[in-house]
Amino acid sequence: MSKSKVAVAALIGLSIAGCSREGEITSTGIITHYSACPSVAIVAPTGDITLFNPPTSRDAAAIDVVATMTNVRSSCNEAGENIQAGATFDIQARRSDNRGAREVVVPYYASVVQGGTSVVSKSVTNVVLRFADGDYRASATGAANASVNRAAATLPEDIRRQITRERRPGDADAAIDPMSDPAVRAAVQRASFEVLLGFNLTPEQLRYNATR
Repeated sequence: MSKSKVAVAALIGLSIAGCSREGEITSTGIITHYSACPSVAIVAPTGDITLFNPPTSRDAAAIDVVATMTNVRSSCNEAGENIQAGATFDIQARRSDNRGAREVVVPYYASVVQGGTSVVSKSVTNVVLRFADGDYRASATGAANASVNRAAATLPEDIRRQITRERRPGDADAAIDPMSDPAVRAAVQRASFEVLLGFNLTPEQLRYNATR
């Protein structure tokens, strides 16, 4: 799957695990927190994969195995020069014919994307789905790790102050979203990183997911 397709797919829809930017209202006022940790998400168009038998068929009767990514868990270590992000997730699969034990290998990718459009890195890993004789279903666990440069993910101090400054109810600017400032919005976008996950689909598999 090309870098451009990953970036475009990221804009179509995400299932986000973990929150890298969050706001909360406390008894003393409105406080916004900012973290340099990347969010972790499954890219919707690549969150499942369908295998056919024969491979060239696209008939419903030819569907062999369907696998789906779900239950993403994320972790982040902000200590050090590089921020270390991790993710684990489940892969749930179903086959149409339960006769015989069988192993099915499916590839998945993990991409680090900056600013919502720029792919910084991408890795591809295979996971094995093991179906026992007589079972229609199988599951496996996938994992991904990513490193993000701390300097690139750190907001300039003046921008950070605007975002994290405590705002009390009744203040003149209490209801003003700091992200309404174009300079703040642009700086946050530049410093925003995501770890995007999905099956490493062929162009034909991606078209199938988009048009089914």
